[in-house]
Amino acid sequence: MTTLRSINPATGRVQHEIDVLDDGALEARLGAAQAAFPAWSTASFGGRARVLHDVAALMREDVERYARVMTDEMGKPIREARGEVEKAAWCAEHYADHAERYLAIEGLDSDASESYVQYLPLGVILGILPWNAPFWLAFRFAAPTLMAGNTCLMKHDPNVPACGAAIGELFARAGAPEGLFTNLPLETERVAGVIRDRRVQAVSFTGSEKAGGIVASTAAAEIKHSVLELGGSDPAIVLADADLDKAADTICLSRIINAGQSCIAAKRIIVEASVYDAFVERLHERLARLRMGDPAEASTDIGPIAREDLRENLHRQVGETVEAGAQCLMGGELPEGDGFFYPVTLLTHVTREMTAAKEETFGPVAVVMKVADEDEAVELANDTDYGLAAAVWTSTKRGVAMARRLETGQVAVNGIVKTDPRLPSGGVKRSGIGRELGPHGIHEFVNAQQVWVA
Repeated sequence: MTTLRSINPATGRVQHEIDVLDDGALEARLGAAQAAFPAWSTASFGGRARVLHDVAALMREDVERYARVMTDEMGKPIREARGEVEKAAWCAEHYADHAERYLAIEGLDSDASESYVQYLPLGVILGILPWNAPFWLAFRFAAPTLMAGNTCLMKHDPNVPACGAAIGELFARAGAPEGLFTNLPLETERVAGVIRDRRVQAVSFTGSEKAGGIVASTAAAEIKHSVLELGGSDPAIVLADADLDKAADTICLSRIINAGQSCIAAKRIIVEASVYDAFVERLHERLARLRMGDPAEASTDIGPIAREDLRENLHRQVGETVEAGAQCLMGGELPEGDGFFYPVTLLTHVTREMTAAKEETFGPVAVVMKVADEDEAVELANDTDYGLAAAVWTSTKRGVAMARRLETGQVAVNGIVKTDPRLPSGGVKRSGIGRELGPHGIHEFVNAQQVWVA
């Protein structure tokens, strides 16, 4: 029997092994998801909400257990892991409480005596998820999809099979109908067959740009809708009139949360020349205070990189950037010992042609770039194939005006870029297609049916 093996990135040793589904078991789970759809699609919003509230309650009652699975499998510091479980529960509760309003029938004027749009479920929806936020991303996909009346299949990343199993078991523990939410422990090469299965109506994917292209093309060949949340090289712009201390506090957090392994982390820090040195000094001070270590310890700020190959690629990016002329003020060296740790690294005087500015850096590496003024800052921020999110630090009025000039799906003015169940999230350009969360996210996997009455 083939297994999915997760390696504890803090030790480099195998942590969990989960058997993959054979063809018969996969067929049974696909059949169960399809069989569960008719009753669930006609259930009341209140009936659906009860299931989501029960699942959320189980997560809140057992935060420590679920947080520890994440910490063991992908190295998320335990404090952050606890917060992720709570956030996943919040997402389930939010859609349980607001889905009916988000999907209310919309009346439209026409030549009919009555005309309107009603939002109807599609059927079985497949979610293909990454390793970096195992619980949050599962519920970001599942909560709106389920509350819209669909059933869910979850194919989680092979690096977090125990997280996938734990999420699947949550629904069973909550007494959800069989097939409502189904975990699919599968090898990556078998996913295309699931996308093509006639019972699957649409696909949600979060992950790399390359893999997203494969998923989207496979779905498109079957005339199926897909939502993609891909990579980002998010700019954080700091102008001369910014509160430098608050900007440094927030950008430091944005860059190092989850050891920097976040699509919406601040990756290119673009600073106006007149305050460049003062800001770098503040950022350096804050980064230097952070403690790297065992992610299971509450005092740890920075855990390991999730996989050895990811650490090697990050180190390549840092090395090439320094060789090209950037200054490394701290970090940048592979530590000795077990695990896949990488130190907090600060690169300054980075220019747009350098590797760390051109490629997405997935790790605790802060890249600081200098510009002459606001116009150059916006031009540099937009000079990327990605368009996920951006942050602007300046006066409120100026920042709001700048948001319209930034080619991203999300802008934070004087705050941290984050995902919130109440607000839509997603990218433009090569960062993705469609939106998740908020009222926009729940509309991705519905049939917006127009009804005209004579």
